[in-house]
Amino acid sequence: MLEIKPIINTLMRSKAGALLLILQIAITLAIVSNAISIVSDRVDKLSEDTGYDEQGIIAFTVLTYNRNIDRAKQFKEDMAKLKEIDGVIEAMTVSSIPLSSSGGSWIISDEPDEMQGKRVDSGYIQANHRVVNAFGLKVSEGRDFEPQDESDGTDSQFPSVTIVSRAVANKLFGEGRGLNEFVYSGDNMMKIVGIVETMKSQWPDSKMGDNVMLIPRERSSMYQRVIVKTEPNQRAKVMKLIEPLLLENERQRVIIDIKGLDEAKAQTYQRDTLMIRMLVALIVFLVIITALGIFGLTHFNISKRTKQIGTRRALGARKSAIFSYFLVENTLVTLFGVMAGSIAALYLGGQLMALYNIPALDWSIVLYTGVAMLGMSLVSVYQPAKRAANISPSIATRSI
Repeated sequence: MLEIKPIINTLMRSKAGALLLILQIAITLAIVSNAISIVSDRVDKLSEDTGYDEQGIIAFTVLTYNRNIDRAKQFKEDMAKLKEIDGVIEAMTVSSIPLSSSGGSWIISDEPDEMQGKRVDSGYIQANHRVVNAFGLKVSEGRDFEPQDESDGTDSQFPSVTIVSRAVANKLFGEGRGLNEFVYSGDNMMKIVGIVETMKSQWPDSKMGDNVMLIPRERSSMYQRVIVKTEPNQRAKVMKLIEPLLLENERQRVIIDIKGLDEAKAQTYQRDTLMIRMLVALIVFLVIITALGIFGLTHFNISKRTKQIGTRRALGARKSAIFSYFLVENTLVTLFGVMAGSIAALYLGGQLMALYNIPALDWSIVLYTGVAMLGMSLVSVYQPAKRAANISPSIATRSI
């Protein structure tokens, strides 16, 4: 049975290398555990349900530079033509495209005087009364828009109804409430006739990421955004037909950036995706460097103690005893590093949370990272310890 005290005494006699390795393990654990926490948070954000049929929606922009045409009439003809394409379920103009980091937002309140009531920053999307179906959304409470709810963009009358995300209703009226309540924005008053459980805004990674209002109002502009909803597996085919068809209807315009809604989301999250890749690369780099440090220190210690190991072998020590000795020695060093690194990780996590508003570091991540570090250290020391166990007893007598 190996005794811990002799191992610690041996480490104390050559403590510089052991302390450096403990420091390296502590720094690696602190950085890696926080990096894993951030990566986990970003991956969860990227995989969140947006509420939309991302795989079935095409989004693009039409830039019209012919000022002499009736744009509203032209777009009605365009949408009718698009809906004639085989595989198209719906086509409509919208004020902005969700998940795209571009569009309109406003402050809405539960009181006519926004300074007196609760206020929420919310994105909004104006489109015709079929917008819920076009986006693949589901009204979980209340009703969908009806044709009479819709207001033409040229009308002075603003729509009197709206459909909001659950997040907006909860923030203004409390958990589970909001249906048939009134919301105010400037001089506009709208009744909430429907609530969508999950509906991301144009800025899904912002504070208003879950705050959206749908307004039944169709407008047309020189820089007009359009969405097309397709049947399953038909999107790629339909996407190729959009530009030729629209240019055939009106030549004096440009069709910009035809893409799927999932692609728009991916572009919005480019920074998060890049951060994930960089942090994963950092994690791999630090783990490899630490593993090499453990491997190198163990090799160095074995080289220094070759004759001692040979002497022990000559005195009857088994190979398994030599092998176990170095495993235990390495485990002790790693444990000291893990304990120091755990404290450093929690401190670093607190600082990152305060400075960059990221979620608090979960202690379980530190625990799992520490266990992984122990496993990695055992793998790193295996080959050098095996080499030490194979040292011949004759090494002890070569200098005689």
